Amino acid sequence: MTKTVLITGAAGGIGRATVQLFFQKGWRVIGVDKNLFGEDFPANGLFIQSNIAHPEDMQAIFEQAHAFTETLNALVNNAAMQVAKPLVETTVEEWDAVMASNLRSAFMAVKLAYPLLKAADGGAVVNVSSVHAVQTSANIAAYAASKGGLLALTRAMAIEFAVDNIRANAILPGAVDTPMLRAGLSRGHVGHGDIQERLDNLARKTVNGRVGTPEEIASAVYFLADSEQSSFMTGQSLIIDGGATARLSTE
Repeated sequence: MTKTVLITGAAGGIGRATVQLFFQKGWRVIGVDKNLFGEDFPANGLFIQSNIAHPEDMQAIFEQAHAFTETLNALVNNAAMQVAKPLVETTVEEWDAVMASNLRSAFMAVKLAYPLLKAADGGAVVNVSSVHAVQTSANIAAYAASKGGLLALTRAMAIEFAVDNIRANAILPGAVDTPMLRAGLSRGHVGHGDIQERLDNLARKTVNGRVGTPEEIASAVYFLADSEQSSFMTGQSLIIDGGATARLSTE
């Protein structure tokens, strides 16, 4: 029986790579993004252009998902937004927008996906958090708080859904070469110089000496979503950062 996954933030760097990997593995993909994906979305899947930050849009998304499939084997909460500015300059509206996109959307998605996951006789939720959930930097407080909240929500999901054989785990990517990272660098969030100089500076801070690729993150998402590979993992967080958080900050 063909498995089905729903991926939010499907048109972004990590989301797009994740869509392609699941398709290559033989899954049907439901992709959700406020931006268009393009003509290369899998033909046997379903792409929904919508904003997951709006509760009414989330309801409509899952109405379409229910019409497309009777079961869901995996839910990947990947969509996110970032505000890069000092905490005291962050407006209430900006704070709420980040929480709605990064945290509330995951809460709503799993509530609405739950009947489909349960109907699959066991599924998986993969929440894309960030290393900013455990170690962060200046001028990114709202994003860090939202991703930290997503870790706590992951643990709660794992505990409550275990009775239905639904697993929940999170991945914490570090610096990954995506449009979101490049947009953040262009705002001057990290380092100095042009974009490539800032990427090189980030690369030097990892043990591996480079930034990650969306495909590497997609592989980790797939591992946690595939119950044949990670059946005994739930309530856990997996850091994928090239070893950046392994190094003492005082070095």
